[in-house]
Amino acid sequence: MINRVLIRLKIVQIIYAYYQNGGKNLDTAEKELFFSLSKAYDLYNYLLLLMVEVTKYANKRLDAAKNKLVPTKEDLSPNMKFVENRFIAQLEINKQLNAFASSQKKTWENESDFIKNLCEQIMQSDIYKEYMASETSSYEEDRELWRKLYKKIIFNNTALDEVLEDQSLYWNDDKEIVDTFVLKTIKRFNPENGEKQELLPEFKDEEDQDFARRLFRRSILNADYYRHLISENSKNWDLSRVAVMDVIIMQIALAEILSFPNIPVNVSLNEYVEIAKLYSTPKSGGFINGTLDGIVNQLKKENKLTKN
Repeated sequence: MINRVLIRLKIVQIIYAYYQNGGKNLDTAEKELFFSLSKAYDLYNYLLLLMVEVTKYANKRLDAAKNKLVPTKEDLSPNMKFVENRFIAQLEINKQLNAFASSQKKTWENESDFIKNLCEQIMQSDIYKEYMASETSSYEEDRELWRKLYKKIIFNNTALDEVLEDQSLYWNDDKEIVDTFVLKTIKRFNPENGEKQELLPEFKDEEDQDFARRLFRRSILNADYYRHLISENSKNWDLSRVAVMDVIIMQIALAEILSFPNIPVNVSLNEYVEIAKLYSTPKSGGFINGTLDGIVNQLKKENKLTKN
């Protein structure tokens, strides 16, 4: 699940913190990097559990309505389609997800007000109303309901962002990327797999773990050389006056360009320009792109960089 986009973001964050703290302990910073990445995987599982918890709450509402002093006909014979959603039933018994839930102290049960409000928001949506009114019923429709609900209501949800921020500082910048993996997981679910349906692994393979470790270490260990290149190619700029975050982003970009021959230069440049838009000044993207482009051209002329 943890892809290179997320790895790059985390390395920028951790190296910035490393320098802010005096740049003294590389091993400790590396452990922090991998802990931070593991928290992103926790968020992935936590968001999958959110769908289960909303469904449980909806079921409790139906039970409460049946037990009213004067229940209506609708209270006694409610539409059970939402609470009997087959995709959610499969998700609820998933072995991997339950193993994760058993290992965690945090649960959605402690966020009852948020769950209530989210459930009401879902039930007021056209997506929910159309689903409940439909006379057809299938696993595919059940799964598609939650793909639509997640994309429309959970993906950009300020209240959820606030809850997650209170739960873990590590999740501040992770949700947008993790959301894409939750949506991918919903689409991958197959009823034939039952409780053994595979969730996305924390890392796709050892190569991505190695990428994270090597990029992190080379960014710091070769910092003097990278900063020399940046200084030489920052036209009319004193390096001490360039935004600290800009220097760090370019430093990491150069580590990637020079250390990973299989990653095209343009891919690396585009990734770090996008990161600059997130973490630095409005003009940083253009400045970083121009500076790195100059360095790449210089290195190619000197035959120190041969890839395109």
